[in-house]
Amino acid sequence: MPNSAPAPDVIVLAGGRASRMGGIDKPGLVVGGRSMLETALAAVATLGRTVVVGPARPELDAAIVQTREPEPGSGPVAAVAAGLAALGDDISPHLVILAADLPFLTAPVIGELLRHSADFDAVFAADTDGRPQYLIGVWRSDALSARLGELGSVVNQPMKALVPRNTKIVPLAGVDDCDTPGEIDAARAALAEDPVRDSGHHGPLAAESPRNVSTPIPGATGISISGTEAPPPAAARTPSAGASIPLDRAREILCESLSRLPEQHCELSTARGAALAAPITALGALPRFDVSAMDGYAVRGDGPWELRADIGFAGGQRPNGLLPGEAVRIATGAQIPESTTRVLRDEFARYDGRLHRLPQTPERSDIRRRGEDREPGDVIAPAGSTVTIALISAAAAVEVTTAAVRGPVRARIVMTGDEIRSTGPLQAGQTRDSIGPVLPGLLEPHGVRAIDQVHLRDTAHGFDQVLATATDCDLLVVVGATGGGAADQLRGALDRAGSRILIPRLSLRPGGSTVVAEMDSTTTVLGLPGNPFAAVATLLALTPALVAGRTGAPPPPSSIGPLHNAAEIAGPVARIIPARHAGPPAGGWIGDTSIRTAHLGGLIDRDGLVVVPADARDGVAAEFIPMPH
Repeated sequence: MPNSAPAPDVIVLAGGRASRMGGIDKPGLVVGGRSMLETALAAVATLGRTVVVGPARPELDAAIVQTREPEPGSGPVAAVAAGLAALGDDISPHLVILAADLPFLTAPVIGELLRHSADFDAVFAADTDGRPQYLIGVWRSDALSARLGELGSVVNQPMKALVPRNTKIVPLAGVDDCDTPGEIDAARAALAEDPVRDSGHHGPLAAESPRNVSTPIPGATGISISGTEAPPPAAARTPSAGASIPLDRAREILCESLSRLPEQHCELSTARGAALAAPITALGALPRFDVSAMDGYAVRGDGPWELRADIGFAGGQRPNGLLPGEAVRIATGAQIPESTTRVLRDEFARYDGRLHRLPQTPERSDIRRRGEDREPGDVIAPAGSTVTIALISAAAAVEVTTAAVRGPVRARIVMTGDEIRSTGPLQAGQTRDSIGPVLPGLLEPHGVRAIDQVHLRDTAHGFDQVLATATDCDLLVVVGATGGGAADQLRGALDRAGSRILIPRLSLRPGGSTVVAEMDSTTTVLGLPGNPFAAVATLLALTPALVAGRTGAPPPPSSIGPLHNAAEIAGPVARIIPARHAGPPAGGWIGDTSIRTAHLGGLIDRDGLVVVPADARDGVAAEFIPMPH
């Protein structure tokens, strides 16, 4: 390009699902002493405006424009479209587009692509195997806009769908990307042996001033992806790996043994589901002053009364004090005038030029006195109370809007299995993810907020990275990979990470393969069976105790009642099955005699779940778990 041509603008894609690596923040991974996002930004530091598309990163230089796709995780083409929109109308004739997963990328690579860009709509790099890398390229801006317009929808489109006809592929070194944990480890090993990279000099980049790079990306990690460290001694992990824990005992373990979340002081309105770390005491009186409890008349003396023309409204100016024999119209919640004897409610009053109390009506005060509900210093809610709508409202009424809390519990949901697909058409051997979309709604009523959801394929060490990077959440909910099959990798990863196993297995059918552990970071790992009904049933059975253990809230009381057909459905091990209310006059529950566990169809017209004790007889007292709707 001529020297007089404006410097190309830049779009860096730094989001995406990283599904082959458990949904981690791949651009934030440290390779060769800096994050891969920093590497990408350094390679384009001398070019025009830069847009980073992905989650907000406050640490980036203010000169960098940050944006996000309207639907995060909707694919690279949607991210490119979002980046282009963020640049506005005044766009350079050429654009550099690259992904932030290129640990070897340097400025000379970008320069070489620019050198070839004059006669083509787009120029892309090819790696050492000859594969085109469509996320390392230089585009003519008008060609890119045209191709985006021709696509129609940009959601979940592959980059290959965007490639124009007039294209050149340039083989270059240093353009290998990292899509798997093994590739990350290999890149780290290669760069660790490179003294130029280790010293902080990067060939032609050594003299550059990387204006696009600020402080390192928070959460960037230099840990080994493959997780080859030896596990800690078996004695450090209790109970024994083969033990099956009854449901009641499992709940006790969770309440007693999980590490408490740290306290945080926050607005109560943002903390629903959390638990108070300290009691809430009233800052003001309730009511704050003497107020009318009813619509009617504030009166002085026994009557009849002369009615004044003014009116007392709630929130309005307080009426002047009453003289003997006077009355004033007043609304519920209005501050009563000085010297008021009582409030005469409307239905007890008659007016004929003077105000009278109707005969045979009771004499009532109908005044709420200052502080009769709460005085300053009164305890509104003790430590451990769950932050509910009622608590938020009661606290606000006495001028308390913030408090020290633990929680709410932040969860990452990890769906596992090569056969699972959440969106798009199913291919041979695939099945639809039918529970991942509903898990956040099942967790929220128990005080757990799902912060994100990822899909992990069946790889030997995929869980190692998922566990190692789970420091930004309080709970990992893993669906599948908890059994003993060839693709069930969670237990091995927990061992390699030195996790403290709290519930190795559950004495419950279905749900026996459930595992609960705590990481060194105190993140709780809840491993659920991959079977949809078993996963949901076990989740509902354990989550209240898990939240109690993390937040310090008392576990909610169980709903107990007679199970009328227990003998018909009981077995040698406790069972959890769909159930419905028996209705009056008997009350209690009736459990389903058969269930299909591969889907949730059996719960559609059921009230919830019932826990059937082993070898139970009809009428046994059984626990009922309501199904959130």
